[in-house]
Formats: sequence, C-alpha cells, structure tokens
Amino acid sequence: MDAEGKIEHRAKKTRREILQKKKSTENVIKAASLVKDHLSKFPQFRHYKRNEFHAHLDSGRGNKLTLATKKYIQNLLKLNMEVPYGPEWAAEEKIKRREMVAEEAYYIFVHEISNEASELKGKNSICHCVGPIVGFVHYRFVVEEEVPVVYVYELQLEPRVHGKGLGKFLMQLIELIACECGMGAVVLTVQRANLLAMDFYLRKLRYTISAISPSRVAPLLGPEKSYEILCKTFDPDAQAVFEAAQDSAADTRDTWMADITV
Repeated sequence: MDAEGKIEHRAKKTRREILQKKKSTENVIKAASLVKDHLSKFPQFRHYKRNEFHAHLDSGRGNKLTLATKKYIQNLLKLNMEVPYGPEWAAEEKIKRREMVAEEAYYIFVHEISNEASELKGKNSICHCVGPIVGFVHYRFVVEEEVPVVYVYELQLEPRVHGKGLGKFLMQLIELIACECGMGAVVLTVQRANLLAMDFYLRKLRYTISAISPSRVAPLLGPEKSYEILCKTFDPDAQAVFEAAQDSAADTRDTWMADITV
C-alpha cells in the first residue's frame, strides 16, 4: 500500500471509529432511558431516616406529572431560585417550566412521612406511605462533548429540611444511577451567586469546575456569565473532556472557597 493509500485507510478507520463510538454512546443513552424506575437497583435508597427526619423516595417522569406536582415544583423552584437568578429569573422560569414536563425529564421525589409510619418499614422496603413532597431531583441522560452523562437539572429541597443530609444522600443516589447506567460523569450547572450551592458541590461533594464551564473556556469572559458547570467523572474519557487542566480547576475552586469564607 502506497503512502496515499495508507492515509486514506487511516482516514476511513478514524471515521469508522468515530461512528462506532457515536453509536455506542447513543445505545448507552437509549438503554438508560428505557429503565422505568432507576431506584429499583438501589432499594436501600427508597427510605431515608436520619437527623430526626423520615422520608421515602419514588421516581417520576416529566410527561406524567400530576397537576398538583407540577404546581409544587414551580413554587419550590421560585422560592429557592428567584434570588440567585436575579433579573434573569423571569426568562429562566419559563424555560424551566417547559423542561420539567418533558418526557426525557426523570425525577426522584422525597416524601416526608411520620415517625410512626417509618417504624413499620424496613430500610430496604418500598414505602407506600402517603406523605407530602418536600424536595426533588430532576435529571436527564444526555450527551455532553460526546460523553454520555447524567445532567442534574435541579436539586431542590424545602428550606425547612435543609441540613438533614438529604442533598448529599440524593446526589450519592444520582452518582450510583449514573454508574449503573454506564454514564461517564454527573454534570450540573450552579448559579455563581448561589454561594451555598457552590460550597456544597465543590467542598462537600468534591465536584470540580468543568473544563467546559465559561470561566474555564474563556477566563476573561467567564465572570460575565452567571453560572459555572460542575462535574464528577467516572471514566478516563470523561475525565479527559471535563477535568482537563486540573491545576487550573483547583485554582478556580480555591478562589471560590476564599469568596465563600469571606
């Protein structure tokens, strides 16, 4: 084979590999999307009993939400996010209302239950107790930079249940779901003005500011953006994409930590 033939052969092989990788990624996303209940693989996460708070968790889909649940989500989002978004909230709220009812929107709902009801259930049991929703996670299976990921659109809890360990518990569940479904990372967006959320993800959960976040892509323009993209990766391909230049990411994280503690 002459030099020109070798170049053409390599080009065909590269195109074939790209197409195979794309197809493989699509299959991973499709398989994850076909699972009816992602909690089914983790029965120990069905029930939560810590810090004098008792709850059970269940799953949902955006296109199957009841009217009451839709209204609850809208109200909780506004309560928690109107201030961090500032003047951007009016436009952002309309986007979020469309996102929350999409078929590709997956949910984990947290239902508060009484102490008496919780005592009747083993920690691995599916609890059918009736209780009010006090929080939720909205997540999706998407492709980011050619990597299949779980993207956490929302993690919202009522203020009265903050400090109970629920946020960490829910994110641990999301990370387990991501690994079980073959995702390369968990990715999420946080408003820069939401310092408590930035501290929660960067310091407590050890997420990093992603290489695709505005402050990393264009450092001079980053401060003009109101958000950061954070991630936690689970395989080398995802790490190469989302956690490139770790020294820079660590410097940015340290800057955030200094701002938060001031």
